[in-house]
Amino acid sequence: MAQKRREEALILQKNEIAPGIFDCWLRVDELAKEAGPGQFLMLSCKDGSRLLPRPISICEIGEDKRSLRLVFRVAGEGTKELSQMEAGERIAALGPLGNGFPLKERAAFLIGGGIGIPPILELSKRLSCKKQIVLGFRDEAFLLEDFKKQGDVYVATEDGSLGVKGTVLDAIAAHGLEADVIYACGPLPMLRALKEYAAQHGMECYVSLEERMACGIGACLGCVCQSKDVDAHTNVRNKRVCKEGPVFEAGEVEF
Repeated sequence: MAQKRREEALILQKNEIAPGIFDCWLRVDELAKEAGPGQFLMLSCKDGSRLLPRPISICEIGEDKRSLRLVFRVAGEGTKELSQMEAGERIAALGPLGNGFPLKERAAFLIGGGIGIPPILELSKRLSCKKQIVLGFRDEAFLLEDFKKQGDVYVATEDGSLGVKGTVLDAIAAHGLEADVIYACGPLPMLRALKEYAAQHGMECYVSLEERMACGIGACLGCVCQSKDVDAHTNVRNKRVCKEGPVFEAGEVEF
């Protein structure tokens, strides 16, 4: 497992790439060396009234291994503060945290929905197998050009304004796609549907879960999810999303 590090991250650049969605590159000289696809950072606000750090998934790791890309949606006061910071400012970061995606060299669906799309980008760069990237958007798309550099991209939108109208499963069906493994990050309804789809088709399925987190290191038990088996840490059927996850084999957890 990667060693956790605390570092004062330097904001290299930050842009709004869709309404309320921001693209940010951080300079982190040591932290990026240990990072992998599916892991996340905890970023601390400067406003003392907001004590808890904010978990942000890693979107991309710089080729120099000294920078990380984060793409996030403004969802509260903490992410709003981050969205208002400018290049040249610094923010306290802890990471890389959690267990990321396993790299299987079998034909794969790489599936992202909404703000669960960014963590799939680094995974798409790491896999050398046949990759079919399926992205689901509510309306306005983002990161499409980045993904097109990594493999075949298929899109679904709720209103049909781009790609197939409907869900990521509708896009898979519409294009007659097939694979052996599913990697997915996105809203729970999407993950539930993909878990069922994988079971029906005898596929491996790995999902990245999102939960509210307080510590990010497994100490507070604030982000537990129900597991199939008894967890050795808590001696109950729980797993900590920040520690044992956020990526799980779909059969390990109930959601």
